[in-house]
Amino acid sequence: MAEASRVIGLISDTHGLVRPDVHTALAGVDLILHAGDVGGDEILDELALIAPVRAVYGNTDAPGQPRLTTSIDVELAGISVHVSHGHEVGSPSPAKLLARYNADVIVYGHTHKPMIARADTRWVVNPGAAGPRRFDILPSVARMTIRDGQVDVTLVELAP
Repeated sequence: MAEASRVIGLISDTHGLVRPDVHTALAGVDLILHAGDVGGDEILDELALIAPVRAVYGNTDAPGQPRLTTSIDVELAGISVHVSHGHEVGSPSPAKLLARYNADVIVYGHTHKPMIARADTRWVVNPGAAGPRRFDILPSVARMTIRDGQVDVTLVELAP
């Protein structure tokens, strides 16, 4: 039987920096999914102080890191979730990601641009970049709540 409710922290593009307010933004989550460009094991260790962490490689992560994988496909509270960095489809967009992956929720990073898109019952989420500020975009993460088979995603801006 599927779990009735889960709250998942979504983060990407930390590039070696966990901002202090990430701890507040992701407080109380059951799991953190990191969509790549992690920047080292110390980032995963710090995030693990909040909740268990699963992470994928980004295009700037060095190969051969045992705690990173190419992609994550997991079922959470009855919802299928795919996580990858997004660079594998070139310039990622919701349309490209929806065409490539069949999951209910697709989480990616790479562009540093926070975005939530819905296509019927499916979701595409970029939590934005939580690390060093680039491209004049405010840093952010996301919280995904899965309750009784329904998904809700909220972006959380971090201090610049």
